[in-house]
Amino acid sequence: MPERRLIVSGRYDRVKEVCDFVVRAAEEAGFDESEAFQCQLAVDEACANIIEHAYGGEDQGDIAVACEVSDGELRITLRDSGLPFDPQSVPDPPPITSLDDARIGGLGLAFMRKVMNSMSYSSDGDGNTLVLIKRKSTHET
Repeated sequence: MPERRLIVSGRYDRVKEVCDFVVRAAEEAGFDESEAFQCQLAVDEACANIIEHAYGGEDQGDIAVACEVSDGELRITLRDSGLPFDPQSVPDPPPITSLDDARIGGLGLAFMRKVMNSMSYSSDGDGNTLVLIKRKSTHET
């Protein structure tokens, strides 16, 4: 499958379009429904973080998405031109032992790390790049 690309404005109402784009790529590449859903959830969180943290709100820039499949893995690349924010610099939150200890927010990055096989971030003078990789749980031979 050749690399597929999509560019949307950084708006919350456009995140569903990005998620649908990623799910289609995962399904066309033979990922099962659960794996495609995990990709969707991770991308939803990543896009929300771009809009909220990199852009500081809606309509401040675009989100470029690319999906590429090779050797049983889906590589999802998200680019933005917002403020740099390295998700790898944020440690996983401590385990929640009771609902009283739970707080709103801060769990999205930990969740993304858990459902994806790999997550890497880079920033250059032109913006930020987040690469999410999901591998098929079983390879067909």
